[in-house]
Amino acid sequence: MTRYTAPTDDMQFVLHDVLNVSASDIPGYNDLEADFTSAVFEEAGKIASQVLEPLNAVGDQQGCRLENGVVYPPDGFKAAFDQMREGGWTALDLDPDYGGQGMPYLMGTAVGEMFSSANQAFTMYQGLTHGAYAAIHAHGTDNQKAKFLPNMADCTWTGTMNLTEPHCGTDLGLMRTKAAPQADGSYKISGQKIFISAGEHNMSDNIIHLVLGKIVGGPEGIKGVSLFIVPKFIVNDDGTLGERNGVSVGNIEKKMGIHGNSTCVMNYDDATGYLLGEEHKGMRAMFTMMNEARLGVGMQGLSQAVGAYQNAVDYAKDRLQGRDVTGVKNPDGPADPLIVHPDIRRSLMDQKSFVEGGRAFLLWGAQLIDQAHRAQDTDADGLVSLMTPVIKGFLTDKGFDMAVQAQQVYGGHGYIEEHGMSQFVRDARITQIYEGANGVQALDLVGRKLAQDGGKHVMAFFDQVKTFIKENETDEALKADFLDPLKHASKDLQSAGMYFMQNGMKNPNDALAGSYDFMHLFGHVCLGLMWARSAKAALAALSDDATSRSNTDAAFYETKLTTGRYYMARQLPATATHLARIQSGADTVMALDAEAF
Repeated sequence: MTRYTAPTDDMQFVLHDVLNVSASDIPGYNDLEADFTSAVFEEAGKIASQVLEPLNAVGDQQGCRLENGVVYPPDGFKAAFDQMREGGWTALDLDPDYGGQGMPYLMGTAVGEMFSSANQAFTMYQGLTHGAYAAIHAHGTDNQKAKFLPNMADCTWTGTMNLTEPHCGTDLGLMRTKAAPQADGSYKISGQKIFISAGEHNMSDNIIHLVLGKIVGGPEGIKGVSLFIVPKFIVNDDGTLGERNGVSVGNIEKKMGIHGNSTCVMNYDDATGYLLGEEHKGMRAMFTMMNEARLGVGMQGLSQAVGAYQNAVDYAKDRLQGRDVTGVKNPDGPADPLIVHPDIRRSLMDQKSFVEGGRAFLLWGAQLIDQAHRAQDTDADGLVSLMTPVIKGFLTDKGFDMAVQAQQVYGGHGYIEEHGMSQFVRDARITQIYEGANGVQALDLVGRKLAQDGGKHVMAFFDQVKTFIKENETDEALKADFLDPLKHASKDLQSAGMYFMQNGMKNPNDALAGSYDFMHLFGHVCLGLMWARSAKAALAALSDDATSRSNTDAAFYETKLTTGRYYMARQLPATATHLARIQSGADTVMALDAEAF
């Protein structure tokens, strides 16, 4: 009973009014004219709403089934997957030398949001393949790239990433999977991996597993970890498929959500594998895939909030409940619609201001990735590395919160499966956990990313905020509603960073105990910056002599300004609370002995 409509107008606004992509000097961005991106988004939106969304509830209700070692996806998935392949959607932003369409990562991210909003579990099959493709593209030999990438680009072959084992999650140095060198240069891989998304299914001819393991005789711990390409079927030198490899599915995990994706236990029994990258440097190669995956998971968290919000708005407009305290709004009916009530408005404004601000933040991050990779910009690479845990952690935490708020709009009906709101909540929940649980993201942000390159990248972010405020401080339409709140929030973020510098060396727990609050404080400042930039773009579009690059009407821009003012007034002040928690230190956090819990 749910529906999804791609937010093409808002995506056009972010790309062309806020980011002004077609005027960018990033290679390939000169092709991103408004007419072109609009055409891509319109077609992707049709696929999302007409093909993927109708299968979302099907996947949730049916799940995947394991029969005789083969995993069968829900009804309709295979036909839809074929349609995605035939339309070229799996290869949108991949290298043309290996079958891709060569569009910027930015376009793949925007389209990915549409597909994930419509059907997250389905979209993961191609999403995992995209990540595996990226790792082989970055670290593979010419022979490996030629052998695997063309079929992975169009998802004739799909891909996975295999990290976690039953006894270890984040601490990958504890892994037991072994790789025994062979005379022909290959390795025999033995071990068990768990939580492997899209680990086995019948929608592709082959599955290319990227598996972390330790070469026999190598260093202990994380320094001994290497990465291997382990295909389900051996690929012959001429590109044809050979015998079945020693890899099999042991079980399908029974999960809270994303039932349409086959999350598997994978067993490797002397499976033939090929080293990807250097010996004992597996984490370097894996992080290529993991960093992309973390940005993708941030997108998933946002996407579930988008889908839930759209349906909550529909319900709030249709459901009659009580009367408006300021006067009857529906005199011909027995009650007024829910949307007249202030608390419902508050909830919907929380959701709307998050999804639109979060979308701008996500697409800005994607633009930084293009700037880093396409323009070889090391500063952009450092900035997006800093932002990765914020994008992943903040967007998924808040995305889940917004999905819950959307469910709450429905009242009791939100708890009933036939209305579909439960699925948004359940599917959003995993995004806070996989690809590095959000607590780990916060520790990474404070423990590694802040001090990276001498703190150069966080200072660059502060400079961006300061420069934007200074350049626009004479604009009275921006100052009170947008620039002043952003300035206060940015000062809170700087104060938190200063607290860590002054106290973290003396007592590391003071920094680590505040890391989660810092991640959220940082996320709010990022959305505050995005809303300030969006407000500037909207005001410019409404000016008498303006020609909007995204070709939307005046009502759109007025709504954008109103939504932005809400975020700055009602959400951004949360930075003060996060700062107060950070500055309280670790004493109260660590006060109890373990036995007292």
